[in-house]
Amino acid sequence: MKLRGNEALRERLAAEYVLGTLRGRARRRFEGLMHDDAALRRTTREWNERLGAMAEFAPAAVPDKRVWRVIEARLDLRPAAPRWQFWRHGSLAMWRSLGLASSAAAALLLVAVLALRPDTAHVSDVASLTDAAARPVLVVSADRQRQLMTVKVVASVALTPQQALQLWAVPRAGKPRSLGVLGAGRELTLPLPAHAIGADVALLAVSLEPKGGSPDPNGPSGPILYKGGWAHLL
Repeated sequence: MKLRGNEALRERLAAEYVLGTLRGRARRRFEGLMHDDAALRRTTREWNERLGAMAEFAPAAVPDKRVWRVIEARLDLRPAAPRWQFWRHGSLAMWRSLGLASSAAAALLLVAVLALRPDTAHVSDVASLTDAAARPVLVVSADRQRQLMTVKVVASVALTPQQALQLWAVPRAGKPRSLGVLGAGRELTLPLPAHAIGADVALLAVSLEPKGGSPDPNGPSGPILYKGGWAHLL
């Protein structure tokens, strides 16, 4: 698939990718092309913003119950869950794939970190938190021995003075557990509580919150921006 120089094709494929009509091998191929093409990623992001804005103004439509049951059966959907339970909508196979991809990305990032930072030799676990385009934005490393957790921002994150990022451990059952509000710095060290890295933790997530963190004691109040799973190293 030759996309460079063919703007019409690039636009069409980006739109189909966002709409979800680009499937199977073609979708995977497009994702591979985005990895090495910043302009194509930008085009896809622009289509996501356009179509997302249109969806906000679309009137609600309630399908017939029989239609919805057929859709649920075919797609293996679960009943709607609270906003912070976004990860529970997917199938087991999808989340296994996500875990493998996150582990691979985290391992690659850790190699780079270890090469530059010898003091990370005791890192026991690492997680690569990615955005909607699967680009790593934050790397979280855990030191079980010293009970410390380091959060490092590896990509540009634009926030206003009234906004903050909040890190959560999302369990397989129950409410998300706040691990702390992230400051404006590129690197932050936090205590590593047992509930941050227990066997019941499905993944880590970062939400966009008001300055000071989520006002909702039950979980994030803002959208989930980044997510990823732990990879056990030691």
